[in-house]
Amino acid sequence: MPNIADDIGAELAEICEAAAALILPLWRSGLAVTHKADESPVTEADRQGEALILARLKAAFPDIPVISEEDASEFGTPDAIGPRFFLVDPLDGTKAFVRGDPHFTVNIGLIDHGRPVAGAVTCPPSGESWFTEGGRTLKRMAGAAAHPVRVRPWPKGEAICLISHTMKPETADKLAAEYGFDLREPMDSSIKLCRIAEGTADIYPRHGPTMEWDTAAGHAVLEAAGGRFTTPEGEPFVYGKAQDGFRNGWFVARGA
Repeated sequence: MPNIADDIGAELAEICEAAAALILPLWRSGLAVTHKADESPVTEADRQGEALILARLKAAFPDIPVISEEDASEFGTPDAIGPRFFLVDPLDGTKAFVRGDPHFTVNIGLIDHGRPVAGAVTCPPSGESWFTEGGRTLKRMAGAAAHPVRVRPWPKGEAICLISHTMKPETADKLAAEYGFDLREPMDSSIKLCRIAEGTADIYPRHGPTMEWDTAAGHAVLEAAGGRFTTPEGEPFVYGKAQDGFRNGWFVARGA
C-alpha cells in the first residue's frame, strides 16, 4: 500500500469540516442527551457526524478500516486490527457540547504501525481546522487559506497548562509541581492539543482515562508541529491496543 500519510491531511480536514457543518446547527438547540453504558453522554450530533465521516472515509479510502467512537460503543471494538487504520471521534467534548461550551471538536487520525501519521481536527463553533501535511501542521479558518503553525519555546514563568474543567485544585497543584508550569486554563476536548501545536499553550498532562480515538488526530497534529506526545516516563505512545479495548494510558503532551 502506498504511503499516503503526507498527502491526506487536507482531505481529512475537509471531511471534518463537513461533519462540523452538520453538527453546528444542533449545538445549543436543546438536543436530547442519552447516556452510554459507561454513563458518558451521547447526542444525535455524535451519531450524525459519525455517519457522515464513515461514509466519506469509505468512499475515499475503501481499503483502510475505521474504528469510531459511537460504533465502538454500540458494537464493541475488534479483537485485532491491522497495521493501518483510522481512528474517528465525531464529537470529542460531548459534555462541553451539551453545556453549550465551544470547546468540542471533530477528529480523524490515521494510524500506521502504532503511530499517528496523519490527522485533522476541526472546532465547529470557531471554524478552526488543524491538519497535517508534508510533515508539518497547517491551520485554517473556514473559508480562508491555510498557514503553517508551530509549537513555541517553553516560556519561563508564563508556561500555560491546559486542564479539564473538572480537575480539582489540589490535583492541578501536584501537576504544577511535577511539570513546572505557571498558569492554568481549563478546556475540553482535543482542542487542547491543537492549542499547544499552534503555540498558544505549552503542556497538557493527562493522568486519567482516555480512548485512542480521543487523542490520535490531535497527537498527529501536535507532533507535526514540533511537539511531543509521550507516556509520563517519556516513552513513545502507541495505538492499536486492541487487547485493551483501545484504551489509553496516561500521557503528557508538550510543546517545544
